[in-house]
Amino acid sequence: MKIGVLFFGVLKEVIGRSSETVDLPEGARVREVLFYYARGAPRFEAMVPSLAISVNQEYSGADRALCDGDEVGLLPPVSGGSAQGESELPGEVKIVHERIDSEAVVGRLKLPADGAAVIFDGVVRDNTRGRRTLYLDYEAYEAMALKQMESLAVEARANFAVRGVSIVHRLGRLEIGETSVLIVVAAAHRGAAFEACRWIIDTLKKTVPIWKKEYFEDGAVWADGEAFPEEIRLPGGTAGEQPASK
Repeated sequence: MKIGVLFFGVLKEVIGRSSETVDLPEGARVREVLFYYARGAPRFEAMVPSLAISVNQEYSGADRALCDGDEVGLLPPVSGGSAQGESELPGEVKIVHERIDSEAVVGRLKLPADGAAVIFDGVVRDNTRGRRTLYLDYEAYEAMALKQMESLAVEARANFAVRGVSIVHRLGRLEIGETSVLIVVAAAHRGAAFEACRWIIDTLKKTVPIWKKEYFEDGAVWADGEAFPEEIRLPGGTAGEQPASK
């Protein structure tokens, strides 16, 4: 059977491509995709414990059985239908490739009944660990990232009892001082709005498949991401375990 495999972030450089189709025997499981690449790329094998896996844009365990035509995404730790989308709940959830108009996003969410609107505006800074940054380049597994962002908005409203949530993330080349991610939470009370906003950005940085590459005067590197939560990072086993005999 034919399985589509997608690579993101630093994995594109480790493997040397962003996607391909591999032939696997009927009944193969996700872990056999990991074995396939670990055999030919020692650097990939070393990264396996930190990877997350998706199957058809949903996080998956290594023991999941695959079907012909499935799409497997191999996801390194993330950077802190269409490429754009909009939640049916109060607010907007989007992935964009153009400049984020923070004032407009805030204005669309706020209502007179809100007692607070808490804003997180993630900005590209001009240095990283003492090195002068020229610009950043963000990429994502866009369809999956959008679904994850929409889920964060739904969970935040349910868990923190806030009225509305907007999350907008930009991809592509970003210059110094530009907004990479904007989160706005509107609520009757400031405490809930602050807590929800903090939870959204912290969770987004750990679970949403978006990566950034940092460009300096003397080269470029993929930013080290935060580790995936344990329940996402290769649930069900790792490539270090041999597949069962058929």
